[in-house]
Amino acid sequence: MNRTAVVLLNLGGPDSLEAVQPFLENLFNDPDIFKLPFQKSLARFISRKRAPKVIKEYELIGGKSPLNYWTEKQRSMLEQKLKSSGFNAEVFTAMRYWKPLTSEISAIIEKENFSQIILLPLYPQYSVSTTGSSFNEWKRVYSGDLNKLSFVESFQTHPLYISAINQRINETLLRFPEEFRNSVQLVFSAHGTPVSYVKKGDPYSKQIEETIESVMKQRNFSHEHHLCFQSKVGPAKWLEPATDEMIIKLSSLGKKHLLIIPISFVSDHVETAFELDIEYRHVADECGIRNYIVMTGLNDSELFINALFEIAKERINKNA
Repeated sequence: MNRTAVVLLNLGGPDSLEAVQPFLENLFNDPDIFKLPFQKSLARFISRKRAPKVIKEYELIGGKSPLNYWTEKQRSMLEQKLKSSGFNAEVFTAMRYWKPLTSEISAIIEKENFSQIILLPLYPQYSVSTTGSSFNEWKRVYSGDLNKLSFVESFQTHPLYISAINQRINETLLRFPEEFRNSVQLVFSAHGTPVSYVKKGDPYSKQIEETIESVMKQRNFSHEHHLCFQSKVGPAKWLEPATDEMIIKLSSLGKKHLLIIPISFVSDHVETAFELDIEYRHVADECGIRNYIVMTGLNDSELFINALFEIAKERINKNA
């Protein structure tokens, strides 16, 4: 009987404060994101310089990244659903910058007699810096039969994924005082990328817009909504407007009730738990926002796992 390996690809995150520096070193060593001269040496230098600041951020959210916990939860839930539906499938997690590393998981899978390997990124929208990097790393370290590989490029408008986001939005709206719920601003905050990526044809920003359009269409455009971008690094021009600038702008327009939706992330991690929920909360407080609530990530959402299941099932049946 055919055996399938489904590999959930994700960024990974430090599992302790001691892991922050080597995690950053792996990140800055990624040739798909940073094209640096003497890259290995520079990656070590930059990571050592940045680590103390980043360690303080992780200290404020419990000393490690919650992404690892939620990704393992998603892996377990998906595997259980595939098996209970009669599929002979095992689900693995391969992280790009921390354990379990892609090279480790690739080596394990190569030793097993899988008839197909489905690479399913936990990045709904495709970018060269996320999905592209994860795919490239897999190709670098995998020495098995390339014909067994199936690459899921993106799922930015999958109906169950969209429903999962809307379920979370609806849950979060209930946290606002009832009299303000209709005037809440839906602020979609996506991880930014350099504008140069867009000019080179990276589809990420367009796919983010497609996701938001699908979300709002499904909810009959229930509220005013806005798109902004976070996590800028370095001096290059990045996608705009920046999330902190959007918060200030909305406040100046008298819009004081904000629901922040982390739109390009499927689980909570430092960029939601620290950047959105702590750092930008200070910005909101300083400019007079009355209600500032960050939506919980999709994490263990049954609807989201159902989306992953449908995507995996389609590939399994297609390649059977």
